Amino acid sequence: MKAPLPVPTQTKLPTRSDPRLAPPRDTASARARALRLTLGLGIAALPVTQGLAQETRIVRNVEVRGAEFIPADQIQMTCGAEVGIAYSDYDLRAIEDCLLSTDAFETVALSREAQTLVITVQELNTRPGRIEASIGYVSQDGPTARVSFERYNLFPKTYGSVSLDYNSEIQSLSAALYHTEIFDTQFDLGIDLILGQAEYDDRSYSQNLFQIEPYLAWTPRPDLRLEAALGVRDQEIFDVDPDASALLRAEDSDAITAAYLRFGVEHAGGDLAPDGDRPRSQGGGARFGYRVTLNQYIWNIGTPDALSDTRLSAASQVPLSPDIRFLAGLKAGTVHGIDGNATRALDRTYLGADRFRGFAPRGLGPVDSGDYLGGNSYVVASFEVQRDFGQTWKTPMRGGLFIDTGAAWGLDDTLGGEIDDAFHLRSSVGASLTFDVQQTPVSLYVAHPFQKEVTDDAQILGLSIGLSF
Repeated sequence: MKAPLPVPTQTKLPTRSDPRLAPPRDTASARARALRLTLGLGIAALPVTQGLAQETRIVRNVEVRGAEFIPADQIQMTCGAEVGIAYSDYDLRAIEDCLLSTDAFETVALSREAQTLVITVQELNTRPGRIEASIGYVSQDGPTARVSFERYNLFPKTYGSVSLDYNSEIQSLSAALYHTEIFDTQFDLGIDLILGQAEYDDRSYSQNLFQIEPYLAWTPRPDLRLEAALGVRDQEIFDVDPDASALLRAEDSDAITAAYLRFGVEHAGGDLAPDGDRPRSQGGGARFGYRVTLNQYIWNIGTPDALSDTRLSAASQVPLSPDIRFLAGLKAGTVHGIDGNATRALDRTYLGADRFRGFAPRGLGPVDSGDYLGGNSYVVASFEVQRDFGQTWKTPMRGGLFIDTGAAWGLDDTLGGEIDDAFHLRSSVGASLTFDVQQTPVSLYVAHPFQKEVTDDAQILGLSIGLSF
């Protein structure tokens, strides 16, 4: 089965990388990694030979057949099968040899059907998978240890994964199963499980979360994905400090266990990496790409605490030159009680750190007695110009200049007007740098908030590094 497109999963615990993500669809260096989910290796793109004394025809479309685990676009890009190029028979044989040399396929055959180039493959590894342990640091979460397992074809046409994350503030377990073409239809069936506890040292309370979500997915076109889910969530605030905000003390109650609905739609196209909140592309030659995702949740069905939660995410990448690209991203959402009921701290959104560079995690928005309370509504826009610097000190390096702007605002209870929950725009400007150290990716940024409130908690430096073994 192929890895599905990512759709956000609701949780107030730290966002984790979705193990169902396909490898990035970046050009250049991504071609050398295109088959890494299968065997953890790849090869550099093989240039095709043209101008030989053979008949050549321009390719108007490329179709991959027989792919089970490796995404079709990765098979196409790995050895240079591109639209708009006239390939000779010799070129096609060279692409076949290139794909076979990856040791990922038992057979590879290229043929023409009118102006369509057909790549037919039979994959060699029928149960690709891996076990991985890692230690990393992310500004949002701090140092974290992870142990994970994933396997394609765990059961016939079924992908499975388990991930355990631990640090001094967060302990979480996530698991996923994804079955393609249920009952030989175009629909896929998945189920996600999240179990965790968080005790942030910058919060005056602790929280528990249990969530299980079966969902149905349909991809009528390669650029469109629809999902519908019916799940159960249990979440709880506990150990609220006696000197915490009066609002938090009032929201300290028994756990709420109830069913919920989710409806999601994603439209994407072009060359845009699916990992992380912001688009990014490895190496030069980035192409235009975009992604828009909308999710609508109905939480706590059948209880007095029913909520409507709407979330929008958009990202785009526009090449300005072979080595320079412009990135734009937007995240926005709002939550409110369906029956006039108030939201709680776990329902609201907290911005900062990687979600809003220049501010500490959960470091802006309505605040009372030193406690950041989150906002019923939020919006963050990010604009960045990135440049690939190629190999610097034998290390691929990419830098950028960015500006982030947005806000989190709105409470149902302001304690009689004592809490300022109005919209106050915040903005920051900074520089980012991404490079590898001994094949370990490192991302860092320096940001300065030039528009902020006196109660906001600024954070100048952000860092992300992960070591797998």
